[in-house]
Amino acid sequence: MTAFVLVSGCFTGGWIWREVAEGLRQADAEVHPVTLTGMGDRRDEAMPATDLETHIEDVVRVIDGVDAAEVVIVGHDYGIHPVLGAADRRPERITRIVYLDAGLPKDGDTAQQLVPDEEVRRQLRDGRDGRSGQPGQPGQPGQPVRPGEDDWRIPAPTSADGWQRWGSTAGLTEAALARLTRLAAPQPAGTLTRPLRLSGAVGALPTTGVLCTGNGLNIALVEDLVAMGRPELQPLARPEVGFFELATGHWPMLSCPEELTEVLLRAAEGEGHRITATDRAPSYLRPFVLDVPERARERVGRVDLYVPDGLGGLGGLRGPAAPDAGPRPAVVFVHGGPVPADMRPTPRDWPSFVGYGRYAASLGVIGATVDHRLHGLDDQERAAQDVTEAVELLRADPRVDPERIALWCFSGAGLLAAHWLAVPPSWLRCVALNYPLLAPLPGWGAIDPRFRPAEAVSGAGRLPIVLTRVGLENPEIAATVEEFLAAAKECGTDVEVIDVPAAHHGFETIDDTEQSRHAVEHAMRSVVSHLRG
Repeated sequence: MTAFVLVSGCFTGGWIWREVAEGLRQADAEVHPVTLTGMGDRRDEAMPATDLETHIEDVVRVIDGVDAAEVVIVGHDYGIHPVLGAADRRPERITRIVYLDAGLPKDGDTAQQLVPDEEVRRQLRDGRDGRSGQPGQPGQPGQPVRPGEDDWRIPAPTSADGWQRWGSTAGLTEAALARLTRLAAPQPAGTLTRPLRLSGAVGALPTTGVLCTGNGLNIALVEDLVAMGRPELQPLARPEVGFFELATGHWPMLSCPEELTEVLLRAAEGEGHRITATDRAPSYLRPFVLDVPERARERVGRVDLYVPDGLGGLGGLRGPAAPDAGPRPAVVFVHGGPVPADMRPTPRDWPSFVGYGRYAASLGVIGATVDHRLHGLDDQERAAQDVTEAVELLRADPRVDPERIALWCFSGAGLLAAHWLAVPPSWLRCVALNYPLLAPLPGWGAIDPRFRPAEAVSGAGRLPIVLTRVGLENPEIAATVEEFLAAAKECGTDVEVIDVPAAHHGFETIDDTEQSRHAVEHAMRSVVSHLRG
């Protein structure tokens, strides 16, 4: 017989698994829904000292009490942290670990790093030792507390909007949402701020990832991330790792319990989609789709400059001046993200951005790439400031026409474009967007409203916008593009859309086709014409 140990996420207890547990038992499985200390009907047991270690010990005790030979342990959301901690201490008892719409924490990580509610994440970061900062005001809607001397618990959401900040509520009926709200318990802050400690024993255990597509992640996107070559993601391509998708939001045990039950039973049998490892270079390190002439670049801090012939180096011309050696327009290429801070090479050294910089210079326009610091989901403001500083650097360069600048944003940098769309500065002559993310994905929680392009586009006025849309886009990202285009149409803002039907996200180094080359050339011609117009 197989035993399932079920551990849920923030604010919830064993009650949330009721329908799933019934379905598993009907399939002759042994089921142990876990209510962690301080959660559900055990909320009165929590104390200020309740932390991740407390919850790991809760799960270890449950594992020790299981008689079945095969134990499948399921961690939903935050629940994956105590699940991994417990499995690391009892690896010989665990048959499979199931990540249910959960992150991939490693040794030393805290759960607060993946808290989707930006305000709570910042408050935890500011007061993580339980003593800094002032106590919050419990009970005020939308105002989570900072863990202080007296306020050491994070209040549970009390409304649909509140739950949406912690994950997509797609698929939840009004009754299910009401039940979630009624039975939810405050989350002890220490459970989110204490680092997870792992010996490495869990690394050899079979695993299954269950992705809730309504929360912004699917198998295709995971495959793309693995293909990018990040070392920490390569274990996802092991043969003992499987994946399933559920077309629902973040709480599938409430929105589709029957489907989740079936997936868990199949996972226990070792079924699931496998991701195939590849020996090819990561997609972002493959050659640029256009064959552009090599060109030296100038590196100034986070910025690389690609300068047309005859303009010389920083500080003025070197050698004979070209007949048209006056100040030139410039285009700033803004890479997507989040990109981990330790990723090497950094985006400005990726072939795609080197190619775009060289291509711009070959057409007589100064190209600039910038390694901005969009490393996490709440780094938009810092990244926008890095881009602003890059623009200021360009505008102060005597080779640059300070009133003719274009911004070209890629992928996740689409959110940054809102900063300039809302109130376009006089120097901004065009905004280009390639396969952009133009609204936060459902699982991202609260994002600073200044970085919502669909809302900002109403301020764009007559600013030219060039958008390259790929036909093989991730559906969740494609939906944000349609939302943006609908908002632009409603406010009368013209957007030139360049469709690339057979292209993927990041097509410039993935799809080596004439269609891709034509799209890059078309977009560059449009941007250059707006700069010179």
